[in-house]
Amino acid sequence: MSSKEARRPGLVQAALAGKVTNAEGARALGLGVRQFRRLKAAYRRAGVEGLLHGNRGHRAPNRLSDADRERIMELITDKYAGLNDSHLTEKLRELEELAVSRETVRRLRQAAGIAPVRRRRAPKHRRRRLREARRGALVLVDASEHHWFGEQAPRGNLLGALDDATGEILALQFRSDEDLHGYTQVLQRLITAHGLPCSLYGDRLGVFVRNDDHWTLEEELAGQQSPTQFGQMLAELAIGYIAAHSPQAKGRIERLWETLQDRLVQELRLRQITTVAAAAAYLPEFIADHKRRFAQPARDTASVWRRPPRDLDRILACRYSRVVARDNTVTVPGRWIQIPPGPRRRSWHSCRVEVRERLDGLLQVFHHDQLIAEQAWVQPGFILVPRSSATPRRRTQLGIDLPGSRQKPDRPAPRLKTRLRKPGIGHYTHRRKPKRDHPWNHEPGPETAPAGGT
Repeated sequence: MSSKEARRPGLVQAALAGKVTNAEGARALGLGVRQFRRLKAAYRRAGVEGLLHGNRGHRAPNRLSDADRERIMELITDKYAGLNDSHLTEKLRELEELAVSRETVRRLRQAAGIAPVRRRRAPKHRRRRLREARRGALVLVDASEHHWFGEQAPRGNLLGALDDATGEILALQFRSDEDLHGYTQVLQRLITAHGLPCSLYGDRLGVFVRNDDHWTLEEELAGQQSPTQFGQMLAELAIGYIAAHSPQAKGRIERLWETLQDRLVQELRLRQITTVAAAAAYLPEFIADHKRRFAQPARDTASVWRRPPRDLDRILACRYSRVVARDNTVTVPGRWIQIPPGPRRRSWHSCRVEVRERLDGLLQVFHHDQLIAEQAWVQPGFILVPRSSATPRRRTQLGIDLPGSRQKPDRPAPRLKTRLRKPGIGHYTHRRKPKRDHPWNHEPGPETAPAGGT
């Protein structure tokens, strides 16, 4: 007998004895008067057992059959091992045609003694940040390092962009490292597919923001540090960047990585995808399925996506300021380019130009925004990396490196002096002394006393 049914016998007996009315008994049990009269009749007919529910002890009509139960248990332990309860419920409905609820799957998993994929912890109190009202107003960017192709495969990075207003995945990119090339590819796919967002929201990675304390003379005069190469791309595209100070601040994309580590890994395993190329080909299908399941409509139907510029490839590049050499060449570490003669075969010597290295490896030279030379990358597998300028000499003081000093890695160590300088003229310990008969060594006598003396 349940706690709800345990309160009925006393009131029914009191009503039968005339101590309470039917209305008072029905009000105490939260029932109607007609239902209370039925309980009185059932008590006269069968006693306390008449007050129990009629389906007690009977098999539920919507109970799973034993065959379906055994089939689900086999799928949980074999084919769909490692899937969480929600993901497993979807697979049972869509692929196995078993219409079961997530709670049923959870009970079956617990009955089999299988631990959950991810333990749920009590949430900590945090203040909720309201989503942006329009699509494209704020895009979250981040990366997650994980065994995306199984525990036996090496760990890799998945870079992605997420719309804050709808929770829609905008771009995904597999990379071995979290580098400038990968984030530039994500930005290119994001802009090509959707447009220019208003702002990006990410962490304080060195690709996005400057984390060093080195200031050049030009930066000190300007009062601010120059942005990174990625920051210069965003500045030219008029895209703001917000640097988060904790993972919780960008919790929406952090929760996306939890979802992908659960679902994407299992989807790749079920499709037997083990290469980055095959996974990249499957990502559009996965993104569309994720949008259908998890994306929500924005509070404002208007979108703030802007049209991308025509010279997007020129903007998504690393920028270097150079002075043309006497032989009309400019160099960046590891590459050099020959500049053809200008109008009337003029020389570009001593002109300050801007060199841009694009995402596809193309090297371009601009003089006052005019393209004067370009050079393609002929080797396969180009990776866009920030190339430092000519390394300054190592500045030391008392054997201690000054802040901001650098040293070439292939520079040989300074040679120690094995021969000491011979003492001689000019040496501090062997300075020249005056002769004995020098006037400086004579004490003044009475005849040399100053005038007016006593």
